Amino acid sequence: MSDTGMKRTIVAIGGLSWEDDERRPLEDYFLSFARRERPKVLFVPTAVGDDTEASLYAHEQLGDRAQVRHLPFFPWPPPDLRALALDQDVIYVSGGNTANALAIWRIHGFDRVLREAWEGGVVLTGWSAGMICWFEAGVTDSFGPQLDGMLDGLGFLPGSACPHYDGEAERRPVYQRLVGEGFPPGLAADDCVALRFDGTELAEVVSSRTGARAYRVTAEREDPIEPRLLA
Repeated sequence: MSDTGMKRTIVAIGGLSWEDDERRPLEDYFLSFARRERPKVLFVPTAVGDDTEASLYAHEQLGDRAQVRHLPFFPWPPPDLRALALDQDVIYVSGGNTANALAIWRIHGFDRVLREAWEGGVVLTGWSAGMICWFEAGVTDSFGPQLDGMLDGLGFLPGSACPHYDGEAERRPVYQRLVGEGFPPGLAADDCVALRFDGTELAEVVSSRTGARAYRVTAEREDPIEPRLLA
């Protein structure tokens, strides 16, 4: 726990399925750590340029279980950005271009707001870009269709992360190569796998898809982490 005694929770999802029977258990999982029975969820689609369809879909996905609103940054963020974020139970970050999202957040001070929210007990979660943004480093396609390493994540969690480990053919070889060349070691997650952190410690790995896993990746080896299968 932080010095304030608040529980700090991050649920980092390797990749989201659009099939209800695989997506909803992961949503129910991160919602279960919220402070209210019908939690307030702030959907942050910066990584897809505030795409309207993505925001509408988030409302449709979660609206039966949560009070959902989305946070726009275009043409500018709302004037009550900090108050809005701190009033949430869950902040939910979309996939997309991680580097672009981080740049926009930093310009507007949202990186500092996110840390304050996390330290105040707001659950941070997301898939793909919304997975790796919390770490010090990550494997991303932010700079083009090729994959590359990014070393300027938010740094709430130590080390590196790689999403879509089983969902995109180049993820595993690129991550292993990067770590072998000196990139920070870390964690990889298949699609439909979530890593839950209490503070900065990995507390649990869960999956909504049979056979999907997480992995600890170092320069010497790759060790699978068997998840708890969600009902």
